[in-house]
Amino acid sequence: MSSSKVAIVRTSPRTVLEDYHRVMNLAGYREVIDPQADTALKVNISWHFFYPSSSTTPWQLEGVIRAMKKDGYDPNLIHACHNRTVVIDAHLGERENKQLNVVEAHGLRNVHLYEGEEWVNIRDAVGDLTKEFLCLNEVYPNGFSIPKRFIGENIIHLPTVKTHVFTTTTGAMKNAFGGLLNEHRHWTHPVIHETLVDLLMIQKRIHRGLFAVMDGTFAGDGPGPRCMVPHVKNVLLASADQVAIDAMAAKLMGFDPLKDCKFIRLAHERGLGCGDPRQIEVVGDLDAAAENWHFDGPFKKMTFASRMQHKIYWGRLKSVLEWSLKTWLAPWAYIASVLYHDMYWYPRNGNGRVHEALRSEWGRLFHNWEKLTPDERGFPDVGPAPGQFVRNTKQLLRMGVGILGTCIKEAPEARRLRGRKTVPAPVCAGKRD
Repeated sequence: MSSSKVAIVRTSPRTVLEDYHRVMNLAGYREVIDPQADTALKVNISWHFFYPSSSTTPWQLEGVIRAMKKDGYDPNLIHACHNRTVVIDAHLGERENKQLNVVEAHGLRNVHLYEGEEWVNIRDAVGDLTKEFLCLNEVYPNGFSIPKRFIGENIIHLPTVKTHVFTTTTGAMKNAFGGLLNEHRHWTHPVIHETLVDLLMIQKRIHRGLFAVMDGTFAGDGPGPRCMVPHVKNVLLASADQVAIDAMAAKLMGFDPLKDCKFIRLAHERGLGCGDPRQIEVVGDLDAAAENWHFDGPFKKMTFASRMQHKIYWGRLKSVLEWSLKTWLAPWAYIASVLYHDMYWYPRNGNGRVHEALRSEWGRLFHNWEKLTPDERGFPDVGPAPGQFVRNTKQLLRMGVGILGTCIKEAPEARRLRGRKTVPAPVCAGKRD
């Protein structure tokens, strides 16, 4: 029997809570998640606005929490866990994506890693493991910090099935990116695949148990993790092998994991997990696991922003602009991202796609989430679709202005200029502010 197992099950709103319990147990989560240790549910917020397939869904969080409570895990030892990104407002995101509703309904702790949490130097946390890093020693010659609370904790990653303009696909391995690296993690973008492998090595060293539960009720195709075309796919995945679950998600989307996803291949070659679907034990609904969705991928119809990012990190603008992202000038990139994504793309393109998605069963479940009462299996009634846009362009632009202000105020470079304390962030040799 293969040592790498991925559970894949079909689901619907009517059975989604039951299905989360099933997929987690098929994948053997109780064998790796120690009930005596604190467990972090690592929430993914790829956009503070709701956008189907972009961020952890409320039913994903609800299903995992209910499954753990049903299986005897102490809710006092379970908490939601969020990181901060300079272009994503995590507090707005947990409200807009209705994750906070779930956390508060279950009375769980809600941890924001950049607010009052202690961070420790990676060399103190993992010792000689740093000698095995593929790239992080070069990106951060003076080291970097990770959250101290992660050491000895279980972690369950809660990604969604989607494509990504930097890594082709994104999932469990990428979900560690925000939580383990400080606010200068954009420095790693030119070596993002190697970075994800280094982060997986760190996770295997520091966490008591490591598991992932991936939501594919909506799946995103295109220039993700934000500006995608969402598709209803009705699948859930779970695994203790972060490489294997990402490989099977990539396979469902129509990619060859070892050829198309460098981070999966690198991790597979180093024995950090199994990236070859032929060697993975798949359990659950095998007909669902055999599907091929034939996604176009992130590079066929890139947005203006994603094309520019590629040119800055890997193309002809690299020598012209990339250096500025490691200096006090870096906020220009954060501002540009908010202006494009939040104040242009979402009102012009995204809002219509969201409105259309809200007419589906999963969209109606999201829209009516606060008003619905589930039974033990799921949601027998998902309520009506909205008759008009949930937010009009004027409201979205007003929100965008607020996000822009927060982005500028909370940028680590701005904090440093104000003399305020922030998470320790070593400066790259030869690129000092």
